[in-house]
Amino acid sequence: MRLSIVTTLYRSEMSLREFHQRISVAAAPLGDYEIVYVNDGSPDDSLRVVLDLFHEDRHVRVIDLSRNFGHHKAMMTGLAHARGDFVFLIDSDLEEDPELLPVFADALRAADADVVYGVQHRRRGHLVERVSGWLFFRIFNALSETSIPANVLTVRLMTRRYVSALIAHRERETTIAGLWAITGFRQIAYPVVKHVKSPTTYSFAHKVDVLVDAITSFSHRPLILIFYLGVVIGCVASLAAVYLVIRRLFFGIALPGWPSLIVSVWMLGGLMLISIGIIGVYLSRVFIETKQRPYTIVGDIHEHATEPARVEDSRERGAVLR
Repeated sequence: MRLSIVTTLYRSEMSLREFHQRISVAAAPLGDYEIVYVNDGSPDDSLRVVLDLFHEDRHVRVIDLSRNFGHHKAMMTGLAHARGDFVFLIDSDLEEDPELLPVFADALRAADADVVYGVQHRRRGHLVERVSGWLFFRIFNALSETSIPANVLTVRLMTRRYVSALIAHRERETTIAGLWAITGFRQIAYPVVKHVKSPTTYSFAHKVDVLVDAITSFSHRPLILIFYLGVVIGCVASLAAVYLVIRRLFFGIALPGWPSLIVSVWMLGGLMLISIGIIGVYLSRVFIETKQRPYTIVGDIHEHATEPARVEDSRERGAVLR
């Protein structure tokens, strides 16, 4: 198998047939290929549509997850089941053009790289969405030892050795942009235009959750900042205590106690709660990882009887992906 095209399905019913037609046209000149559709528990008729495509086209394989596990985990599942020497990852909502496949293939060959990935020319959406996206990348890169490119997109073409290294990561809580970066190899960015087909499903609260997950997955700097914050507060409190004692002993000036006491208690109490909360997030991640639960469960695999699927760890129908 020369090429695997991997995409996920979630509320994708309306775009699936056009996506399939366009990606098939783009892939045909590149030789033997398969299209791996991962149904991430889509609540609409995406599964029915893709099973119709499966019966119409022998290039189609369908990985049906037992429920919705999330976009990043579904992508990792699809990559684990891809068997091509090259893997093209793209969303099926047509916000990224399927016609990028041959363009990325040319760029991959010209640069002798392992990955060609898309970045947005200009971040899409209204002002709040653009600003929140900008803040996400700035905060993540400031707090993490691993930098990720700003405005990076899902669409990317990867070699087999890169994909094998990528799916070797075993985190239960997956932030895939960070995994793309830390996997290494030679990666080059390709500027593309992302179309606006529908409102984003990433609310501001969801973006905050993703940011917290990303930072705590790839950095211990918040814990270090807590330590230094405690050192600074301790030094300031000590200096303030010495100052008050000097004022009292040598100048007979007593500071009114109630307002300053309340402000100090609220400030220190807030800082303690924030610090405990950060430590709690890290502890929860340790708790999740030590349970060793699978991050997706494959309910069924629909594929035509050709060559056996090249899947890491010899996973079979209905098996758990760890």
